[in-house]
This record gives sequence, structure tokens and C-alpha cells, in this order.
Amino acid sequence: MNLVNRLFDLRGKVALVTGGSKGLGKAMAKGLADAGADIIISSRHEDELRRALDEILAGKGNRGLAVGADMTRREDVDRLAARALQEMGHVDILVNNAGSNIPQPVEEIRDADWDYLLELNLTSIMRLTRALVPQMKQRRWGRIIHISSILGLISLPGRSAYSSTKFALHGLCRAQAAELGAFGITVNCIAPGPFLTELPARLLTEEQKRKFTERTSLGRWGDPDELIGPVLLLASDAGSYITGHILVVDGGFTAR
Repeated sequence: MNLVNRLFDLRGKVALVTGGSKGLGKAMAKGLADAGADIIISSRHEDELRRALDEILAGKGNRGLAVGADMTRREDVDRLAARALQEMGHVDILVNNAGSNIPQPVEEIRDADWDYLLELNLTSIMRLTRALVPQMKQRRWGRIIHISSILGLISLPGRSAYSSTKFALHGLCRAQAAELGAFGITVNCIAPGPFLTELPARLLTEEQKRKFTERTSLGRWGDPDELIGPVLLLASDAGSYITGHILVVDGGFTAR
């Protein structure tokens, strides 16, 4: 095997992707599986999980596990970590992808929505990472990738709660990177820009979608498969000297 192939080879590794039944999570899980990793995906939607895992592993010999979990329920987060370790033995790559957005003007933010977004977009990530780090430390190898957003770098009207969680996630990432580097564990964020998955398709009007298109340098929305390259870089030995970094994947949105 040549150097390039060896750098991206994930055979023998186990990757856990939350929110892995559709959209960006499913695309990243498929990319990790294509590189040889065994795959664990989780989602609230158990009916989608098995079908998604079958598609991710189609034609491959990788092991796979689908776990229904609501990441706003702390007991579900703990159960996900426990099942992953019990059934797969270890987790080498953690992709914290599950998240959501509830756009609201500042004066209309509801306490319940604020609490929900904090729990899902930030607390669940801390909790799942906390549960899986000890066994990474023991093996002195790990890749932790938090899926953030360009709205953790800039923001838009109505995104106070969402941006707060994503800005905080960048702080969590950098603190974890500083703490865990000595154990061979890298911690990074990917900050996607406009990817037309189910969430923005549901939340945005056609006019808003058009404005996002025009704002990118490439003049289009991203395809979920375009996140595979970035996640493989950060999940493999190819990215072994990258940690504490916020990798922006936005088609040039923030450049403009």
C-alpha cells in the first residue's frame, strides 16, 4: 500500500456518527465506511436507522451497529456510549453530528427552545465525548470531530440560540484539543456552510435559499458527499498533526 492510501486507511478503526441516518451524517458515515472503518450510527428515528446502515455498508464487509438515541435525553447518550463499547469493543473516531436549529427573534426566544438547543448542540457532545475519551486515552489514539457551522463564526438574524451553541462548541473543541493531545487524540470542528439537507430545506424560504446560493463564491449549495473529504482528513492519519482547528467547508460563503 502506498503512502497516500495508508494515510487514509481506516481498516480496524471503529467510527461513531451521531445523527447518522440521513443528510450530512449519513454521507460522512458512508465515507468512513468506504475507507474501511466499522460504523456505528445513531438517530432518534429508529425506522430510518437500519435502512441507512444497510445503505452505508452495502457491498462491504465492515461491521455495523445502529442505535436509536435521542441526544437531548442524557440517559440515551450514556446508553449509546455503553452499547458502542460493549458491542464494538472500542470507538476510535467520534463524529458529533447530531444538532438542530430553531430560528427565533431575540425577544421571542422561548426558554424551552433555548434549553433544547443547548442540550442537543452542546451538552450531549460533551457527555458523549466524556464517555468515550477514557478508552481512547488508554490506546493513545483517537479522532474527535464536532460538526459545527459557519454560524459559529458569523451569524444571521434569528440565530441567537443556535450561534451561541456553535460558538461555544468551538471553545469546547479547542480546550479538548489542548487537554487530549498528549494522548494522541486530535479534536477538531468542521463548520459547514450551505448544504441543502432536510433541516435548511424545512426552515428556509425559497428566497432565503436563493440568497444563500448567491452569497457563496461557487454559486451553489453543497452536496452532502462534499463533506466526505474533510471528515476523512480529520479522522485518519492524514490529519494527525491537525488539532484544535475549525475547518470551514462553505463554498466560499464566509469569504464574501
